[in-house]
Amino acid sequence: MNATTLTRCLSLLLITCGLIPFAAAQTSRTTTQIAPPVPTLDWQPCQDPDQQGFQCATAQVPLDYQHPQAKTIPLAVIKHSAASPNRRIGTIFFNPGGPGGSGTADLPAWFSLFPQQLQQQFDIVSFDPRGIGDSTAVECFASEDDANNFFATVPQAFPVGTAEINTWSQAYARYSQLCKQRAGSLLDHVSTADVARDMDLLRRAVGDPTMNYLGVSYGTILGAVYANLFPDKVRAVVLDGNIDPNAWTNGNSNNTQLSISQRIGSDLGASKALKAFLTLCGQTTRDHCAFSEGSAAATEVKFNTLLERLKSQPVILDGYRFTYAMVLNSINGDLFVARPVAGFKGWSHLGVVLDKVSNSPPATRENPGKPLVILPDQGGLAVACADTPNPQDPARYPQLAAISSERAGHLGPALSWGDSPCATWPAKSADSYAGPWNRPTANPILVIGNTVDPSTPYENAVAMARTLSRARLLTVEGYGHTALLNPSKCANDYVAAYFTTSALPPEGTVCQQDQLPF
Repeated sequence: MNATTLTRCLSLLLITCGLIPFAAAQTSRTTTQIAPPVPTLDWQPCQDPDQQGFQCATAQVPLDYQHPQAKTIPLAVIKHSAASPNRRIGTIFFNPGGPGGSGTADLPAWFSLFPQQLQQQFDIVSFDPRGIGDSTAVECFASEDDANNFFATVPQAFPVGTAEINTWSQAYARYSQLCKQRAGSLLDHVSTADVARDMDLLRRAVGDPTMNYLGVSYGTILGAVYANLFPDKVRAVVLDGNIDPNAWTNGNSNNTQLSISQRIGSDLGASKALKAFLTLCGQTTRDHCAFSEGSAAATEVKFNTLLERLKSQPVILDGYRFTYAMVLNSINGDLFVARPVAGFKGWSHLGVVLDKVSNSPPATRENPGKPLVILPDQGGLAVACADTPNPQDPARYPQLAAISSERAGHLGPALSWGDSPCATWPAKSADSYAGPWNRPTANPILVIGNTVDPSTPYENAVAMARTLSRARLLTVEGYGHTALLNPSKCANDYVAAYFTTSALPPEGTVCQQDQLPF
C-alpha cells in the first residue's frame, strides 16, 4: 500500500460517482442557436509508454457553449483503432467514471477488459473531460509540493473528533478560495452537460452519424445526460455501475438534507460489500484471505476489534503512520474490484492489507511513523460540487457523518465527509442539466448493475432503467463496482451483441460473475 494507492482510493470515493420522470426540461440557461465548430483531430501515435498501440489527438472545444465562438479549451483524446478494419462498425466512446477519471490513462489500462468483438469491430475512443487530467485541468496549487504542504496539516482521509472537524472545515474553506483564485471561470464550465456537448462534437469529429457509448460509474450520468440532450443520436449506449439521475440532481429540490454520496447510497453499498468481504473471507482459508479467522462471525469480530484499537492508536505500516480514518478510506477503495484485474489487486489483497495492519506495531511518540499526505481529486471535486446539490453549511457534515455511521457502520463517515468540500465550493455549473430524463431515444439503452456494488448500489441501476424512456436492465449477481472491472462473460456477450447488432438481453436477464472474490 502506498501514497498512490490511497490517493486513487480517495478520488474514487469522493465521487464516485429512481424515479419519477420529469414532465418538462429544466436547465439553467437556454441552449445557444449558434453551432460550435467541429474540432479537427490530428491523430498521432501516443508518446507515453503506457499508451503504446494507441493514437492521441487534441480537440478544441468552447469553454462556454452559450458563446461557442469565444474562448476554447483543449481536450486530450485517445483512440484504439478497430483490429479488423474491414469489419469496422464505428466508434465507441468510453468514460471511466469519477468524476475525475482520466480517459487517456484508464482506456489503455482497462482496454483488455472490453469484449474482443468490440476491440475487433470498433474504434474505441476516450478523453480527459474538461477540468481533468491533460484537458485544461483544474489546478488549485502552483505545484504538487504546495498541495502537499497545505494538506499536511489537515486530517488525512476524514476528520475524527471535534478538533479535527474544525481543522478540516477551516482548511477546505480556504482550499475553495485557492481553487477559485487559480481556476477562475473554468470552475463554472465543467458540468456534465458541458462534457456531453464536448462528446457530441467528438462524435462529429470522427465522422459517426450516431453515438455508441459505454460509461461506467459517473459515466452513467454523463451517458444519461447525453441521451436526453441528443436523443435522436443514440445508436447504442451502455450504462454500467449506475447513479440514480434524480439522486444526482436531488430531484430538483432546494431542500438538500443529504449529500450526493448519501443520496445514491454509497455508504449503504460499501457496508453491504464489506459484510460480503468479511463473510467470504471468513469462509475460506488464510491461503486465500489472509485476514480469515475461520468463520464469518469470528472474522467480523476480528475486524471490529482492529478498528477499535485503531481509534485509540494509529499503527506503522511500511514505515508510514496509518490512522483509523486512513485505513477505512483504503478499505472503501479496495472493495471496488473483487478479483485482480487491470492493475487492481482485488479482495485477496485487502485481506493481506488488513492482516498487515492487525500485526503492525503501534505508532508512538518516539516512533510516530512517516506522515502520508492524501490529496483530494481537484477535478473530481470541481465537477461534483458544481453539478450536484449538497448542504452549504459545513456544520451539517458532522450530522451527515453520524447518519452514515448509524445506517452503514464504520465505512459510512468516510463517504459523507468526502462530500464536505462542496459546502464552501466557490462555483455552480453555469449550464447544468437536471432533466427530463425520459426523452424518447432513437434506440433503447442497456443498463447494467451488480447486486453487491460498494459505490453505486444496485437500486441505482433499477432506478436508471425505470427513469429512462427506453431502457433494458441487465442484472449481474456479483461483487464490486461495475461489471467492466468485475468481469462476467455472460454480461460481456450481451454487451457485444448489443453494440454489434442492437440486440438487447431478454427482460429479467441475470448474469453471474466469472469468478468469486476468493
